[in-house]
Amino acid sequence: MHEPSPDLPFDPNPREDSIFAEAGDLPTFITNIADGDTVNLEVIRELDPGQVTVDEAIKKRLGVTFWISSAWVGFITLLALLAPLLTNLGIISDPKKTFSGAARQAPSAAHWLGTDILGRDLLSRIIWGARVSLTVGVAAILLGLIIGGTVGLIAGFFKGRLEGVMMGAMDVLLAFPALLLALAIVTFSDGREIGPVKLGRTLITVVVAIGIVSIPPIARLVRAATLVFSQREFVTASRALGAGNTRIIAREILPNVVLPVLSFSIIGVAVAIVAEGGLAFLGLSVAPPTATWGGMINEGRSALETEPYIVLIPCFVLFLTVLSLNLAGDRLREYFDVKEGGL
Repeated sequence: MHEPSPDLPFDPNPREDSIFAEAGDLPTFITNIADGDTVNLEVIRELDPGQVTVDEAIKKRLGVTFWISSAWVGFITLLALLAPLLTNLGIISDPKKTFSGAARQAPSAAHWLGTDILGRDLLSRIIWGARVSLTVGVAAILLGLIIGGTVGLIAGFFKGRLEGVMMGAMDVLLAFPALLLALAIVTFSDGREIGPVKLGRTLITVVVAIGIVSIPPIARLVRAATLVFSQREFVTASRALGAGNTRIIAREILPNVVLPVLSFSIIGVAVAIVAEGGLAFLGLSVAPPTATWGGMINEGRSALETEPYIVLIPCFVLFLTVLSLNLAGDRLREYFDVKEGGL
């Protein structure tokens, strides 16, 4: 291999005829260029390591924090799914069962997390309360994704007057404080009937109330992502090949929009769980004696000074679950973040 003279500075743009004359053949010419590029990259890396990256995709890892957060969420979800089986097997008690003479009992071998002010087992109620909180969180965000995602895709792709009408409606919803809007929906529906369905403080009512609140931010996020991807070269190429709007949205835009929306949705589940807890704390979530984390916190307020564990234990479980969802969602957002240069 031809070695450049150490006495002469490296010329990044040598004349082709001089190299051919010195090298004598094409392979040596290409090798000289590659050697020169390697030298330049090494110099840049030493001067500014941030300008040259070595296969960042290989180095990307979700990290320990993500897996610990996911493990906690998975553990809580598994307990919630198995709650009926655990109760039938006698591992946990019925969450509505009151133990005589065991009111406000501290954690013990009989009741691992203690009992509440009525003598009900806290561990059992936390596991059954997870069913309500997780159901509300996931179902409300799914409702928001279906409606808000559709609105965002249509508004971002077709633009024009249709976009103005749709996003104007989303702006109107965003103008209402989220918690107050959810309170208004639950309060308005309490005691009303729609055909054979009787509304009230039921799980469906709470899911619909929080789902409606989640529609505008999801719609805005999907619209913003759709506006970006609808201008990309692969969309233009697909349109040039004769693809219709429906095919372009389904095959070209939607798969790219899913990734940012996925990470946002995980964080949205955490927000929805907090919203349900707020409604339950105000007595406007699922009616008692159904166990909910917010309802347990509300019921234990009277014993906060004497038996703080009745409030602190469900608070701690709620805090860990919401924190884990936020950490996992934020890490996924960073992991799937697609830079402009990588598209």
